Amino acid sequence: MRKANLVLLTIIFAAGLCSYAQNTQLPMKQDSVKFAAIGDNGTGDKPEYQIAEKLAAAQQMFPFEFVVMLGDNLYGGENPKDFTQKFEKPYMTLLDRGVKFYATLGNHDDPARQVSYAKFNMGGKHYYTFKPKNGVRFFSLDSNYMDKKQLDWFENELKNSLSDWKIVYFHHPIYSSGETHGSNVELRSVLEPVILKYGVDVVLTGHEHFYERIKPQKGIHYFIVGSSGKLREGNITKTSLTEKGFDRDNTFMLAEIQGDEMSFQVFSRTGATVDSGTIRRAEKIRKP
Repeated sequence: MRKANLVLLTIIFAAGLCSYAQNTQLPMKQDSVKFAAIGDNGTGDKPEYQIAEKLAAAQQMFPFEFVVMLGDNLYGGENPKDFTQKFEKPYMTLLDRGVKFYATLGNHDDPARQVSYAKFNMGGKHYYTFKPKNGVRFFSLDSNYMDKKQLDWFENELKNSLSDWKIVYFHHPIYSSGETHGSNVELRSVLEPVILKYGVDVVLTGHEHFYERIKPQKGIHYFIVGSSGKLREGNITKTSLTEKGFDRDNTFMLAEIQGDEMSFQVFSRTGATVDSGTIRRAEKIRKP
């Protein structure tokens, strides 16, 4: 019986890999920057584990080296057992493969515990930056407390960055069609001028428990990936902002950067493609 079960599991796993091999529309170039994005994932419940399984299967076909986490990394308690149950266990396969996770803080997260948690790679900081490859740099912000000190740091880092691609990620979306939260206009008023001035290309956020790709705003591409653990079904309202929205199931995003193009593909918990496309980096570095 154990042998039969093992054969069945092997067939199921192989079928999952085959599905991703057939459905993945990303270029998968050898020297590209490949990454994944998840948000609002840290529930420890079945949907998080299912998304994590799909993410691990996708990584076999699309070998991304890191995952950006868009906040609400752990809901509820944050004791050692919670980090195990809500992060280490669901993503064990990816962690064992050496995939790195880079977290940003959400409104349900305890900074005191998370910024120093080694597997979140925050280096003890509420906001930080990393460069996976020459020409591409990521900036993680703490959108819970956007004070002058953080804004000055952000502007200085952008100003001094020589990377072609500047990708910013934080928790609270400044453009959103969500019925529950919607656009954070106050945060937009302080962040958008800096984002525009220094040529940011892409902004990734969570907080809304659905997926939404916003129509480019002043040349910037905004994505909300906030349903990798929690789902707020039917919560996207009709606005002029939405290029593509999906609020019927949990999701995660894969992305690939090479040259002046970033390709992306968003999958649901069933492995279906929710959204995909390619955006081109604009020549928009704005000198002060």
